[in-house]
Amino acid sequence: HFLSVELTDIVAALAGLAAGVIFLRFWKPKGGEAALERMGAERLTENAADVGDQAPDTSGLTGGRIFMAMFPYLLVIVIFSIAKLVPAVTQWLASTDIRVEWPGLYGNLLSGGEASSSAVYNFQWLSGPGSLLLITAAIVAVVYRLNIKEFFVELWGTIFKMRWSALTIASVLALAYVMNQSGQTISIGTWIAGVGTVFAFLSPILGWLGTAVTGSDTSANALFATLQQTTGQNIGISDTLLVAANTSGGVVGKMISPQNLAIAASAVGLLGSESRLFRKMMPWSIGLLLLLCLIIGLQSTPVLGWMVP
Repeated sequence: HFLSVELTDIVAALAGLAAGVIFLRFWKPKGGEAALERMGAERLTENAADVGDQAPDTSGLTGGRIFMAMFPYLLVIVIFSIAKLVPAVTQWLASTDIRVEWPGLYGNLLSGGEASSSAVYNFQWLSGPGSLLLITAAIVAVVYRLNIKEFFVELWGTIFKMRWSALTIASVLALAYVMNQSGQTISIGTWIAGVGTVFAFLSPILGWLGTAVTGSDTSANALFATLQQTTGQNIGISDTLLVAANTSGGVVGKMISPQNLAIAASAVGLLGSESRLFRKMMPWSIGLLLLLCLIIGLQSTPVLGWMVP
């Protein structure tokens, strides 16, 4: 009611960043200074190669530079808040949606004796999160004083870098639709229900595996959310809890996803170090997963059941 659902990841990430900055004011990792110097030298070399003879900006961080670095994220919060929390704007954006009854499926897929709404494709060309992010990017380009050519060069570069990730997510979502509409996930969920209430302890593992393989929590939810819901209904455990467990497990699995490790390595100038990062992160991921399994298991019992709405 107070925060757009699309903003949860952004706000959580910014809160985590703030917590990390505050924490590092009081604690410094061993070898941190040497690592910073090494990465700084690598970045200076990369920047020099990118801009040719132009000298890289080595000036210190000022309040203005920090604000400009944070500006895109703050703008995302503002735009999504307006688009999703202001009723008049939300209704107007929704009115631009184009609903397409999928040929060959609409009317042939039934749910509760009626035509399934999932056979209707809702083309959110303006109200969708992607469109709102594109609007945000255009505003940021203006504020950063990028010309049209630079904007489209950066846009195409981003699309090119994300091509395999986008293909993976699209393929997984397509598989999820086929499994859900054909009844496979319901059948599998009914079969898994045979393990009984112990499934609550195991449910986060599905989300963990799904995200670790695909690199996307969204894909893991698309694949396993219906399965978790069906299993919960059959064994008498809150389906809300199990679907949340799937999402939470996915978050823990994201730190060992090859795609995310590659992004992290490139962001800090450690290209080619993905395998080393994987070895470092795996024990933490498994440890957090076991802790999450314990918490979810206890939340399915009277011990912590009061935490589930």
